[in-house]
Amino acid sequence: MSEKNADGACCASVMEHPIEATSSNSEARYRIAAMDCMAEESDIRRALEAVPGIGSLRFDLSRRTLTIAAPQAVLPQAVEAIRRVGYEAVPIDAGGRGGHSKSATDPGHDHSDGHDHEHQHTEETGTRLTRLVAALLFGIGAEMLSFLTVSSTLSSIAGMALAVIAIALAGFDTYKKGLAALRHGRLNINALMTVAVTGAFLIGQWPEAAMVMALYAIAELIEARAVDRARNAVKSLMALAPEDAEVRQPDGRWLRRPVDDVAVGSLIRLRPGERVPLDGAISAGNSAVDQAPVTGESMSVDKGPGDEVYSGTINQTAALEIRTTALASDSTLARIIHAVEQAQGSRAPTQRFVDRFAAIYTPAVFLLAVAVAVSTPWLMGWTWTLALYKALVLLVIACPCALVISTPVSVVSGLASAARRGILIKGGVHLEAARTLKVLALDKTGTITEGRPQLVAFESIDPDADDGRLRRLKQLASSLAARSDHPVSKAIARGLDEAAHEVSDFAAVAGRGVSGRIDGEDYVLANHRWVEERGQCSPAIESRLRVHEEAGRSVSLLVATSGVLALCAVADRIKPSSKAAIAELSGLGVRSVMLTGDNGATARTIAAEAGIVEVHGDLLPEDKLAVIADLQSRFGATGMVGDGINDAPALAKADIGFAMGGAGTHTAMEAADIVVMNDELPRLAETIRLSRRTHAVLWQNIGLAIVIKAVFLLLAIFGNATMWMAVFADMGASLLVVFNGLRLLRMPSERGTASVSGSPHIAMSGVS
Repeated sequence: MSEKNADGACCASVMEHPIEATSSNSEARYRIAAMDCMAEESDIRRALEAVPGIGSLRFDLSRRTLTIAAPQAVLPQAVEAIRRVGYEAVPIDAGGRGGHSKSATDPGHDHSDGHDHEHQHTEETGTRLTRLVAALLFGIGAEMLSFLTVSSTLSSIAGMALAVIAIALAGFDTYKKGLAALRHGRLNINALMTVAVTGAFLIGQWPEAAMVMALYAIAELIEARAVDRARNAVKSLMALAPEDAEVRQPDGRWLRRPVDDVAVGSLIRLRPGERVPLDGAISAGNSAVDQAPVTGESMSVDKGPGDEVYSGTINQTAALEIRTTALASDSTLARIIHAVEQAQGSRAPTQRFVDRFAAIYTPAVFLLAVAVAVSTPWLMGWTWTLALYKALVLLVIACPCALVISTPVSVVSGLASAARRGILIKGGVHLEAARTLKVLALDKTGTITEGRPQLVAFESIDPDADDGRLRRLKQLASSLAARSDHPVSKAIARGLDEAAHEVSDFAAVAGRGVSGRIDGEDYVLANHRWVEERGQCSPAIESRLRVHEEAGRSVSLLVATSGVLALCAVADRIKPSSKAAIAELSGLGVRSVMLTGDNGATARTIAAEAGIVEVHGDLLPEDKLAVIADLQSRFGATGMVGDGINDAPALAKADIGFAMGGAGTHTAMEAADIVVMNDELPRLAETIRLSRRTHAVLWQNIGLAIVIKAVFLLLAIFGNATMWMAVFADMGASLLVVFNGLRLLRMPSERGTASVSGSPHIAMSGVS
């Protein structure tokens, strides 16, 4: 899918910057104490882009950590590049010294470490808030001395002292990072604020300098905490899986063990109401399982022996014993977390546009500020003090914070909102692109249909067969079918569910059916071809077969030496939600096309039932590829919906590949751009609606930020804008775009997808 993955402000987020991954890379984590904003993240990323051999970068701004994937020989160069731009990168060793031992993005994370960090993070936030409140009080004191005290040397010195204390308390980190940025010729927000506040202080506006720095720091803290909501919407997934499991020991005892220590194949016990700690298959017990945390399904699913369960889902009604099938680090939930967090590093097209715009905008306004300071005393007769003051106001307005933050918070919120619905979107580029889809090509089996053949009809050839005779025929067919591993035979055995007779001399004939001896008589369960080869077909039987075959059913015939006794019709039934889902897509202006390797008659029958007009049957994988290319040429942006394995070429060719049935399927996770965890087609329409809403919010935020900047830019030059107003405009705009982006987290699901359980209806009759 590489041809579709485009590469890739003050906020807290987890960002990954893919560069060029290689199999020889190892991961090293560093704590960078001065990195708590996207301005610093951008500085470090640009510095590291010049270091050859780096595979990927993963930033966790809330924890102030950076994970670098690179060969060991490259890591010292990376650390040196970070140091040259003014930051210290302290290695985090396995024991957690220097930071924390495992990243939240590591699926096998250490829970206790995460809790320790959250506790420390809370303490740091509390300390910083106390310091900022004190700075605000000192700033207010400086203002009061300026306005209420008769001008004197003593009061001026006292006011300046209060202002210096306020600036030191609120702006120490800003000054430290701003001076480092200026030394390296970078015009980030810290550099702009450092110059603006220092300049205001030097021209005698020290009360305003103090208040501006205090208000800026407080607004920055509020903004960072607000953006944390989007990050936490993803990281809250980690709380879904328990930290320990009740594991059966070799001596038969049940003991609690950390999930990281539970091996594949272990037997774990689950009480009603508990969350499933690890992926596995039920070995004993029957219960309803709430899969909403993983698949987004609105109704519980009945599970019994042999059924799969996924970590993070909830056992509801009865005790279960589960045989684990994956380690904690490779569970479905862990892979969801990993996929979503990786997706945050994919820079969406709008985000790349904003980055390019900000890279031009900030230097342009900085040059405008210099021009105002130098030229307006000559051109407009302003005093030098007034000219310098207006130039400093322009510096604050030049901060691109609101503009730069407008896109990532919206993208992360959109990705998190999708994940809550059981839709994994592997990058902002795909989140944005989904709105452009004109046509969706859907594989039939497992996508539109349930993907599991079911018995839909059982008929006696003798129209006068009574109930006793009909029951005998079912038992004979069930006895033969139960001995076979063929999907059609399994469907017949499941559907009839009759007490089996002993079968001797059993044999399976490839491409024909099965045979055996029951109660001393020979029987076969044969397909149409074998019955013809045996010379036991007739026009009447042909007529009955034609009815079922035209309906897209596979037919097996129960045959004795005397002739054909009964008919079993098996079909892959359409999912209950498929027809409504196709109608939803049509309502959104998206055309649905069916692609399948099945014969044309079966394909047309299923398509008609689902409401799909265009059908392509008898397709090999390379044929599907050709159809996708044709759809792209005819309609434009085309999506492919399949299982992520057999449809891999078509998924890769399509503009967006959707994999159905992602729960527990590694290949589907890796092959597709978007994974629908619960197999239900209505999620496709939800994805498109979410994409359209995210795109709208992105441009609302960009427009809002640009308009506010433009208004205050004009006020600063021609009106009476103050530094206070500039700070309120900048940080107010930042908070507005943050909270507007966070609205995507509260986007309601426009339809609930209910799980439909129960046995299929089977037509049993003795007449045609």
